[in-house]
Amino acid sequence: MAGNQDQLEIKFRLTDGSDIGPKSFPAATSIATLKESILAQWPKDKENGPRTVKDLKLISAGKILENNKTVGECQSPLCDAPDTVTTMHVVVQPPTMEKDKKPPGEEKQQKCVCVIL
Repeated sequence: MAGNQDQLEIKFRLTDGSDIGPKSFPAATSIATLKESILAQWPKDKENGPRTVKDLKLISAGKILENNKTVGECQSPLCDAPDTVTTMHVVVQPPTMEKDKKPPGEEKQQKCVCVIL
């Protein structure tokens, strides 16, 4: 049983319902390493794919997983059952830079000026 807990079978469910995996990972694997694996295996024909690991969010058992945690730390009690595959949901975070950045001249255009004669 200890050998079974050292390796976890994980598949990654994408937002369109397709899957990457299942693949076996050691319990000591970090979430950041899982994201790198997803990025490398991301289907090339899908639109709006992630560009970097920071664009990905992994959700398991209703919780967003942190990059510094390991798979073993994040596993749900249901993973203890033999021959089970854990499904983690993958969410691609849309780039926010375009929305947050404004052209340099735009702020000046939005100012209100009053002239008292």
